[in-house]
Formats: sequence, C-alpha cells, structure tokens
Amino acid sequence: MPIRLHNSLTRSLTELTPRTPNRVTMYHCGPTVYSSPHIGNFRSFLFADVLRRFIEDQGFQVTQVMNVTDVGHLTLDDIEGGEDKMEVASRKAGKTAWQIAKLYEDEFHDCQRQVFVRTPHHMPRATEFIAQMGTIIDDLLQKGVAYQTNGNVYFEVAKFPQYGKLSGKVLDELESGARVAVNDEKKDPRDFALWKTDSLHQMQWEAPFRGGARGFPGWHIECSAMSMHYLGPQIDIHTGGEDNMFPHHECEIAQTEAHTGLPFVGIWMHARHLLVDGTKMSKRLGNFFTVGDILAKGYSGLELRYTLIRVQYRQTLNFTLKGLDEARAAIGRVQQARQRLVRVGGGQERAGDDDLTAAVATAQAVFTAAMQDDLNVSEALAAVFEFVNVVNKASMSVVGAKNGLVAFARFEDVLACFGGEPKGDATSEAPAELVALLAQRKACKQAKDWAGADRIRDQVAAAGWKIVDAQGGARLEKA
Repeated sequence: MPIRLHNSLTRSLTELTPRTPNRVTMYHCGPTVYSSPHIGNFRSFLFADVLRRFIEDQGFQVTQVMNVTDVGHLTLDDIEGGEDKMEVASRKAGKTAWQIAKLYEDEFHDCQRQVFVRTPHHMPRATEFIAQMGTIIDDLLQKGVAYQTNGNVYFEVAKFPQYGKLSGKVLDELESGARVAVNDEKKDPRDFALWKTDSLHQMQWEAPFRGGARGFPGWHIECSAMSMHYLGPQIDIHTGGEDNMFPHHECEIAQTEAHTGLPFVGIWMHARHLLVDGTKMSKRLGNFFTVGDILAKGYSGLELRYTLIRVQYRQTLNFTLKGLDEARAAIGRVQQARQRLVRVGGGQERAGDDDLTAAVATAQAVFTAAMQDDLNVSEALAAVFEFVNVVNKASMSVVGAKNGLVAFARFEDVLACFGGEPKGDATSEAPAELVALLAQRKACKQAKDWAGADRIRDQVAAAGWKIVDAQGGARLEKA
C-alpha cells in the first residue's frame, strides 16, 4: 500500500510519488529566532520529523531542508506590516539583532535535541542567502511581475492569477482595508514585499539585484531562495503550521512559480493549531509554554515529544499537563514490555515456546497501515499498545523475545517517543535507597519476617516503584 498524504492544495489524499524514484525532497518552514521556541512551534516541527522518519522507514531516501528565519519576518504577517520581529526583540533585550538571532537559534537547536528531532540535512539561515534572493527578485522585476517604489520591491499579485489557490482566499475578498493594510506605495493592497528599505534597520545589505536600494528581504522570498538552492525548482513535500498557509505559503507559490514557470510543490501539508487547556495559547491567559518551561517542570523531552505527536497532525491537539503525566505512564508501559523481552532473551526470566511471529506480523502491519494513511499516529500508537499487551501476557521463547525487540526498535525508529535501548532490569535506574531496600527485604524473607518484607514492599510502592519477584531474583520496576 502506498503512502497517502493530505494535500492542502488539492484538499484530498494524494499518493506520495516523488519526482525522482525513491528520492523524496522535503522543505519545512523552520523557526523565526526572535524568542524561545514554544510548544505550538514544536508540534509542527515534530510532525515534519515523524513524516521524514516514516518516509525513510518505507525505503525512500529523503533530503530535508528546514530554514532558520533570522531577518525579514514582520510582526503583522497577514498584512505585510509592523516591525521586523528581530528588531523588536533586539530593542526589548538591549542586544543587537545578530545577537538575538544567535541566542535563540542556539536554544532552538538545543530544544531539537531534547525532543529527539532527526536533524534536517540542511538548516540554512536567511541571512546567508541574500544573493540567491536577489537573483529571484531581479528576474521578477525583469518579467514585470514585481515593481519597485522608493526602494521597496513588491510582487504584483494581479500578475499571478492563481494567487489564492492554496488557501482558498479569493482575491476579490481581500479588500483594501479589510485583510490588508492600505499602503500608498503599492499598486494593490494585496501586493507583498520582496525587498524593504529602512535606514534604521540593523540588518541591511546592498541590493542584490539591479537598480536596487540598500535594505533587507521580505519574509516570503527567503524560503523560495533556500528551497530552490538545495532542492531545485520543484520539490515533493512542503510542510508547516496551518498559520503558514496564508500569506506565507501562498506568497511562496506565487513568487516561485512566476520565477520558474513550473509547479512548485507536489504535496503541501499543514499541521493544525495547538490548544492549551482547550483555548488558544496566550501569555495573557497564562497558558503559554516554551519547551524550556515544560522541561523546568520536571518533564522530559521524551514525554513532551510523545504528547505533541500522539494526535494525528490534521487534528486539533489539546495540550494539558495531565497529558504529560499520561505520556509518562504510557512510555513506562512500553519500556517495561521491552525490558521483559530483554530479560527473556538474555535468560534472566523463564522462557516459553511462543515465537511471537503472528503477533509481530499483526502489529507491524497495523502500524504501517496507520502511518500510510496520512500519518495516523493515534492508530499507530494503538497498534503499539496492543502489542505491549501481547508481550505482557505471552509465554515467549528466546526467539520470540528477539522478534519482539525488533518490532519495538522499528516503532521507536519511526516515532522516537519510547526511549532508547531497553535494559532488562530497571533496578539500575531506581534511587539508591530503594535498591538498598531490596537487600533488606531479602534478609526479612530469609528470616521469615513476612511483616517486615511487606512493609518494605509498601515503602517501595509509596515511592512510585514496585518489587517484582522473578527467576533471577527480585527487581524494581516503575509502578
């Protein structure tokens, strides 16, 4: 069965058929590095990561590009207005725009590592691609699709009749003063900036196109330049959050296709917004969380990752702290099942005769079908936990244990939300004082002090662990 993905452009499921057989090109809109990355950002970034992982799991070679926007992103995205976000952050922090970009780009990369993102093959900064942006702008000016006023360059939307085909916005609906601000420099309020001039702007370059003025790029032109540099004029998949669809992705299509004369993207994919406690995330409401905020509360990056990917990307995800607790418990269940497989495979637990062949085949097939169906992670996780139930009940052979570990390794490679290589005995991860109680309990049992042994069991349980008596001796497991 092929991979079928929801294409925002056609509003239908589309079979993944790369332009070059067995090679998939992906571009993802990355962070604007003016502040700490929040969990809404990372829902979108993790969706792209899972997409890449599964496509690779299915035997394709992937080239993934994610940009870093470190200049040109305006505070009023949908009306081409306001200040550059880097400039605003610079003024508030008393640092240069360059320092702000470096600070938050470093933090972003650290957050990627914390939530186990598979590093994109290329992560270019917009400031490193001014020349390539200039090439596109120059071509659009020469073609008459763009025009220059007072040093500012605008894309003339009326010259691209297909504008609106992605978002579904009809040009006549984007009236002056409604969805776009009036700007007397523009021929039409709907036109968007390719190049801006501002003598006070910290990040400036000599115009990289003929007859231009010193300035800085508009937000949209950056992604066109970087994607074409690494992936060529046509790419297989372009992803982002649903808030990127308009105006950013709509403008990307217009300027890129006007420049190349070719369809830009095969499949457009957009992740839905993240809600927090049922409402839109807002600092004013006190429900705004950065990745760092969650880690500071004592949750792990693994638990955050699980929480953010557990719902299919086109479904609204309601984030709660209770959900993080549920993620912790779910991860623990998977880890315990994997630990049992390690113990049976290593001879620390009595083996049976079930080689798990049928159970593994079923789990793998259901998991694959779910992921092929537009990355239905919820159904894929259900397949994983059904397999956990089988492992917990099975009287498995050594071969069965090894077969089970192979299945779990594959699930982990795709979703990366269950933890690293399993250990057969979680005792080594337990607090030292609890490990010491095991020896005391053993002494109590040898002395037939059953009441003392029971008190120790209760003490361990109160700390969130449990004692499991097994063939190789007692061990500790998370409760």
